[in-house]
Amino acid sequence: RRSSSAEPRKIFDTFTVYWENDIFASTDRDYTNGGKATWSTPLAVDERSEHLPRWSRGPIDWLPFVGDASTRRAVSVSFGQNMYTPADISRPDLQVDDRPYAGFTYLAAGFHSSDGRHRTTWEFDVGVIGPASLAKEVQDLVHRTIGVARAKGWSHQLGNEPAFEAICESSWRLLHGELGRGFDYDLIPHVGARIGTVQLYANVGAEARIGWNVPHDFGSCPIRPGCEAHSADAEPGPEGRLGAHLFAVADGRAIARDAFLDGNLFRDSHRVAKLPFVADLMGGLAVGWRRVQVSYSYVLRTRQFRTQRSEQLFGAVNFSMTY
Repeated sequence: RRSSSAEPRKIFDTFTVYWENDIFASTDRDYTNGGKATWSTPLAVDERSEHLPRWSRGPIDWLPFVGDASTRRAVSVSFGQNMYTPADISRPDLQVDDRPYAGFTYLAAGFHSSDGRHRTTWEFDVGVIGPASLAKEVQDLVHRTIGVARAKGWSHQLGNEPAFEAICESSWRLLHGELGRGFDYDLIPHVGARIGTVQLYANVGAEARIGWNVPHDFGSCPIRPGCEAHSADAEPGPEGRLGAHLFAVADGRAIARDAFLDGNLFRDSHRVAKLPFVADLMGGLAVGWRRVQVSYSYVLRTRQFRTQRSEQLFGAVNFSMTY
């Protein structure tokens, strides 16, 4: 039994923050900004689930693929916001051939399980699309702070609408090999699906990594369920050592619905003709030392709708600290 003088048990021990923005590509259009903050528990084996918060024990035991208490399991909670604008933000009129203005703010709960070679993640999001997301206010504040003209078309953004999503994704750490002197490589394929009022798609892809003291986790990627929470990914490995590696990721999605292109689900709104298949190509550098991991990358996203002028390029920064 725990003594009264024992230190309180720590559950959430890692904080991860993501920032994605097209300012890195000197543009201000399409998916123009995304931010996400995540708190996660250690990925550990605990048959009584004592390392997990009490509210999570029922869902993680019930969910398929993550319910085995003999595997390493973890939980994460996140808060995020995405914003989307057309290419010409100086126009106050409705641009019928370009994407709608849209904001999405959400809370998420993630449930993770891994046996060391295979990881599955469930994420459940609840949030809001529309003016209540406060995306306009956040963008106006940032633009005012950095001295950039504010976007003038937010009066045409998608209307307020509740958002609910369930996402499942599995990854496998394959083809791990050592090159000597701490240098190694691996390949991490993944497959998943997303269903809800915001997006409906199936996705598949893979990540290749090569470097020095590559972490025994499941890789780096844009803001996407299953990629948040380094603590929830961490496996026994070169903990505490300085490491650096290059990574390249490809992810393809077959899309049935995208609210940021198809418009509101429960009301009439501006919409454009989306393309059914979209791919992300990503490359970057990750560095880790002791309890800190940092990565920087560029993402090329193929055209998402028929009248889109070109593919999109944006940058992604990821900072994670275990405390």
